[in-house]
Amino acid sequence: MNQDLPYWPEADDARGEQAAIGAASFILSLRAKGIRDTALLRAMELVPREVFAPRRFTDLARTDVALPLPCGQTMTGPATVAAMLLALGVQPGQRVLEVGTGSGYVTALLARLGAEVTSVERFNTLAAAAAQHLKIVEAGKVRLEVGDGLAARVRDRFDRILLNGARPELPEALMSLLGAGGRLVGALTVEGMPRLVKVERGIDGELTQSLGASLRISPLVTGIAATL
Repeated sequence: MNQDLPYWPEADDARGEQAAIGAASFILSLRAKGIRDTALLRAMELVPREVFAPRRFTDLARTDVALPLPCGQTMTGPATVAAMLLALGVQPGQRVLEVGTGSGYVTALLARLGAEVTSVERFNTLAAAAAQHLKIVEAGKVRLEVGDGLAARVRDRFDRILLNGARPELPEALMSLLGAGGRLVGALTVEGMPRLVKVERGIDGELTQSLGASLRISPLVTGIAATL
């Protein structure tokens, strides 16, 4: 005769406690790597990376490792994500263009920081999965598009642009979307090594570019939207 298994509320309490400890350790590890911005750390605490990670890697979601995604793409490690978002300096209400949605994790962080996000992903499979992930975490003002974000087909101007990957050069068409006082952050491949790059447009319209530390990040490739 089949019988219902007993319910032990202590098990739920234990899982909740373990999750809280994991989240705390995750944030402490980021602080140890120099990430001290309170709003950014709070966003990374509240947005559950495990929702966006492939199911077989959820146990690694709160560790500083990159994770494989479908379509040959990669979910960037949290410390690299934090360094890029810190350089981006998003403020609530700013309009942000994200190139390379991937799992949607960075999109959710941008939304949690108060941005109005337009995110472009060239792989249909990733875009569809990201949409589901963002729905689960109830992300804020986010618009997802499928296409080649590097082609800069959108007509809007943005306060911030984030490239989730390394490029050998920065497309002029993409930088043209920066409004006055705007900022673009990504990675530029210099002598075979991806390095943080920041481009800012002054009030006079002039662009200035600066290079930062090396990053562990995959290439961001151009091309038409894929049906994968």
